Amino acid sequence: MTLVKVSRESLLKPLQSVAGIIERRQTLPILSNVLLVRSATKLQFVASDIEIEISASIEVDAGEERTLTVGARKLLDILRALPEGVDVVFATQDKRLLIRSAKSRFNLQTLAADDFPRMAPPEGDAVRFSLPQGVLKSLFALVQYAMAQQDIRYYLNGLLVVVEGGELKVVATDGHRLAFATRRVVPLEVGRQEVILPRKTVLELTRLLTDGDDPVEIQLSSNQARFEFGETVVVSKLIDGKFPDYNRVIPKQQNRIITVKRAIIQQALQRAAILTNDKFRGVRWILSENSLRVSCSNTEQEEAQEELEIEYSGEALDVGFNVSYLLDVLNHLTVDEVQWALGDANSSALLTIPGQDDFKYVVMPMRI
Repeated sequence: MTLVKVSRESLLKPLQSVAGIIERRQTLPILSNVLLVRSATKLQFVASDIEIEISASIEVDAGEERTLTVGARKLLDILRALPEGVDVVFATQDKRLLIRSAKSRFNLQTLAADDFPRMAPPEGDAVRFSLPQGVLKSLFALVQYAMAQQDIRYYLNGLLVVVEGGELKVVATDGHRLAFATRRVVPLEVGRQEVILPRKTVLELTRLLTDGDDPVEIQLSSNQARFEFGETVVVSKLIDGKFPDYNRVIPKQQNRIITVKRAIIQQALQRAAILTNDKFRGVRWILSENSLRVSCSNTEQEEAQEELEIEYSGEALDVGFNVSYLLDVLNHLTVDEVQWALGDANSSALLTIPGQDDFKYVVMPMRI
């Protein structure tokens, strides 16, 4: 029975959208498959890893309804290998998916669609709002690099999203640094909600969202987050846990303030980082009148030193930081200038953007 006949590109786009969450090694074989849902006028592709479910659909000619699952990687590789611009026919026969295109023929094993795990409906009342995809993507980009990876404190392996008073706030921390960004993009009548999105969900959304003004519809409930944009829907479970109070982490009264060109300090740190210790990545900041010296050394007693001219007349300071944490934030900002607020050698540093209060980055010092 013919399932659908469409162009290769029409099939490839939704399949690429969903296949990113499919791991090559699965405990359940069916999780290596993609679910194909043929409705009256649509063909939907659905992928799941139990924690996240992504679906994407395309319009097709009218036909009979049918569901099945097939190996996602094999299907993706076949479509990628076919010539551009060709038509592709999907047909089913004896629990197999037949793929035909010009003189190419493929025969893939299928598994029952009933065994494919679908995400349960959300629990409780949900907060709903929409905003441009580009806004959400840029917010995620400003903080997602500060998420922890495989930390025993599981709530750090994700991103805090807070909807409150017409603002959308996003926060990430790995215990050594913290990134905070906010935008006033939510209608005031939308209630308060606070959720922790898993790391994988954040990275997939960052990959799938566009930079434009097309909307993304967001629904946040107590156990689930849903993002719908274009023909794509991302549904994710949430991390259950208490995220650290980010307001307490952000230093309030650092008395050493310097403003520097982002590109200049970024390039100086990149050069110095070449000779840092591979394990500790430590770099010293030596602050004195109208001068910031950046220096580092490694176990082979090699040294690097950079000196920047700045406007500064306060007390001297000698403090150490992990250079990777400094470069992470500078690489993700696009502004001309950044402002650093420093305390003493044992205090966290606060990076902000002059004239703006919608982004903050905190990094703890390290002993060198």
